Amino acid sequence: CFPVMANSKSSGGLIIVLVILSAAAAGGWYFWQQNAEKPAEYTTAPVTRGDLTQTVTSTGTLQAVTTVDVSSQISGNIAKLYVDWNSPVQKGQVLAEIDPSNYRTALQQAEGQLANAKANHALMSANAERSRELFKPALIPRSDLDTAEAQLAQAAAQVKIQGANYDTAMVNLSRCTIYSPIDGSVISRSVDVGNTVAASLSAPVLFQIANDLASMQIDAAISEADIGYVQEKQRVTFTVDAYPWRQFRGTVSQIRNSPKTTQ
Repeated sequence: CFPVMANSKSSGGLIIVLVILSAAAAGGWYFWQQNAEKPAEYTTAPVTRGDLTQTVTSTGTLQAVTTVDVSSQISGNIAKLYVDWNSPVQKGQVLAEIDPSNYRTALQQAEGQLANAKANHALMSANAERSRELFKPALIPRSDLDTAEAQLAQAAAQVKIQGANYDTAMVNLSRCTIYSPIDGSVISRSVDVGNTVAASLSAPVLFQIANDLASMQIDAAISEADIGYVQEKQRVTFTVDAYPWRQFRGTVSQIRNSPKTTQ
């Protein structure tokens, strides 16, 4: 039995060696395959002609073509509002009213002063006519006639002054009502009922009205390196943040000569 056992051990060892050599050979082959250079791949296509496109990219502000700021030329409290955001309006439509109390009082005062000036002018006219009649038979000296004529001229001047004040008061009273200057839609409202409008130094903006929101324009600043490639009536495409998946089309309507230095 001992020789048989020796042969069994020798056979087992030989099998293990063969397995190890086979595994080493397989690993070497796999490593060689991974590091071997792959054959070149070629893609063919027919020769064609095409257009080279030079693209100029810029960003700008999208706004209505015609936008009007509606202001107030007089000061006062907002008494009534007739429109709000997005309200469609027509030219001449009433947008708001400023409290007219002070301006109505000023008109009445100007009216009274004008009536007083006219009454004084009538009196001075009668005195001047009377002086002319008395001067003909030499019943009064020339100086009295000259005084009467001068007073008549002063009275006539006062009538013009008070008439101008009356017209100014009427205009100020009419300005208490704010009208729309164009047809369009209200895109901005800066006041509420009860707000005080102070127009002493500058005309405050009460409303912004866009003429036609279906016709928009973009004011874009083009860099100096690209402005030479831009011409009027060129077709352009643009996107807006509200519709990032959609492309809009337009044309270059105007190139303005207003350079700005940013750096």
